[in-house]
Amino acid sequence: MNYDYNKLYGETRDALGEPTTIFVNFFDHLEQQDVRVLDVGCGQGRDAIFIARKGHRVVGVDISENGIRDLKEVAARENLSIEGVVADIASYEPDGSFDIILIDRTLHMLARQTRLTALKKMLNHVGKQGWILIADEVSNIEDFKGVVSEHPADWKTELSQRGNLFLRHV
Repeated sequence: MNYDYNKLYGETRDALGEPTTIFVNFFDHLEQQDVRVLDVGCGQGRDAIFIARKGHRVVGVDISENGIRDLKEVAARENLSIEGVVADIASYEPDGSFDIILIDRTLHMLARQTRLTALKKMLNHVGKQGWILIADEVSNIEDFKGVVSEHPADWKTELSQRGNLFLRHV
């Protein structure tokens, strides 16, 4: 990672702004309640916090200690169901299965093979009928589709446009 997000988060609250609109729309229309969500590269929790406010259980993982600290502070203050984990997503192994794994503009920060290996690992933790929601560089989406096509589970592409790839484990 070339940019020092830990420094940014240490100096600026809500450094990355509001939750990502495409994810807000997804969760606004999600009919399931109380789902388990993994937010990979969660930073200070801009997506994780709004998801937890909707009543879902969230695990947020990020390499930034300051980001996870801020996430946990908001979760404690608002009594939200959020677990914050400081870990490098390149080596992180999720605990159990998730209904939704969200990766918001994080994978592009990793070297190509590392990002593809991390995605492959994440796919193994999406439960049946679960989702993986990715926002990333447009140039990486075809590589991500390649990883999914090689995965032993069946996946249905629900959205693939402008750097967004939403897949359902069918």
